[in-house]
Amino acid sequence: MYFSVMDITDKKIIGILANDARASLTDIGAAVDLSPSAVNERIRRLVTSGVIRRFTLEVDHRILGFDVLAFVWIALATDADESEFRSFIASHPAVAECHHVTGAWSYCAKVRMPTLGDIEPFLAELKARRYLARSETVLALSTATERPVTLPPATRRSG
Repeated sequence: MYFSVMDITDKKIIGILANDARASLTDIGAAVDLSPSAVNERIRRLVTSGVIRRFTLEVDHRILGFDVLAFVWIALATDADESEFRSFIASHPAVAECHHVTGAWSYCAKVRMPTLGDIEPFLAELKARRYLARSETVLALSTATERPVTLPPATRRSG
């Protein structure tokens, strides 16, 4: 469902929840000058409309043993079943994100692995399932910025 009217207060609430999904209704209300019940109603509306899809948490992947972050550029084989590929990639535990992209590649997958050696079996599985025509793997040396939510700046409407 598309949410057509979202005001600056909704955006502030989303920003607060993106920073701390466990923020209390009272604390959010104090930040946006609304009662807890009004905040609760706005959050309910944002969830119902699909603007907020889920509440989650941010973890330190290195502490969990996933020291390698890689971006795998994937060109699908011409005979690959794309629907089957999408189901496979969505269910694979190493895949944090996968995006259908323009240009020379079909998809870009963000994967987290315990070791560099774990990337090769991942690619081998893509080949064995006949999804892969070719690939390129780029390793992240470090992460400069990673945001859970990015909202565009508020725009003014004339009239």
